[in-house]
Amino acid sequence: MEKPVIQIESLTKVYSLDSHRRVDAVKGISFSVKQGEIFGLLGPNGAGKTTTIGMLTTRVRVTSGDGFIAGISIRDEVAVKRLIAVVPQQNNLDRSLTVRENLIFHAKYFGVPKQEREQKADELLEMMGLKQRQDDYVRAFSGGMAQRLMIARSLMHEPKILFLDEATTGLDPQSRRLLWDKVNELNAGGQTIFLTTHYMDEADELCHCIAIMDHGKILAMDTPGNLKKMVPGGNRIELELKDVSDALIDGLQKLDRAGEVNRRDEPDKVVLSIHGDQTMMAGIMRVAQQAQADVLGVKLHQVTLEDLFIHLTGRRLRD
Repeated sequence: MEKPVIQIESLTKVYSLDSHRRVDAVKGISFSVKQGEIFGLLGPNGAGKTTTIGMLTTRVRVTSGDGFIAGISIRDEVAVKRLIAVVPQQNNLDRSLTVRENLIFHAKYFGVPKQEREQKADELLEMMGLKQRQDDYVRAFSGGMAQRLMIARSLMHEPKILFLDEATTGLDPQSRRLLWDKVNELNAGGQTIFLTTHYMDEADELCHCIAIMDHGKILAMDTPGNLKKMVPGGNRIELELKDVSDALIDGLQKLDRAGEVNRRDEPDKVVLSIHGDQTMMAGIMRVAQQAQADVLGVKLHQVTLEDLFIHLTGRRLRD
């Protein structure tokens, strides 16, 4: 069996405020990341995500436990830094350099030969849609363009793992979607990506595996689909009707895979909530027709990672 490219074992970080006070930012977490996957660390601000990624990228000193990047301990800072690249939330591009010069300077720092770094810069500028802007200075770049350039820069030395720390925070929806496309494109080419985010849709859309973190602990970890299966009741379908008969409720309860059927009375209509998914829709409509029910509307409510977070913590992700 192939060894994980990231292995974390009882990783802990404690900040001492003074002789009497301390903050346990990360509390002995353990997990692994497979080669070639997009792994997401999802949680609210203050959950410990940035501290965790800081330890993995050697920017934050470990209190106890250990982590391994391609088998190398994160305590070996020099060796680990050559294997990774980090794209932070804040723009840290060199504003005195052009787009292309930002890439070339980074590659020179990592000892990439001249011909190779020139070729790599061409490839990455093309991939990130920045080829036409390669001679521009970056001071006037939008947030989305700056993030694409920071990703291109981070890949110039061909890192084994790309870390994205809240990389889409503050971007407009179009720029976020474009960045998602680029992340998927990189991953399709074999790049392992570790991202932290508090955007549930981002984690759901991009990640093969997600670890949900809160108050320094990992609460759950699995694929997005399997995580959502942890929510009691699961997906549900809401039927809006004029009237509800016993025959209708009885028929719905007998459907294969139908869960509990709940009734809610509202002005001029009745809402029935049925635990199930869209594959049950045809059966539901057949039962409604047989019961001569007047259906005013149908809505499908799918379980989200927000629902899971509420299930695990009793509060919303941003509370």
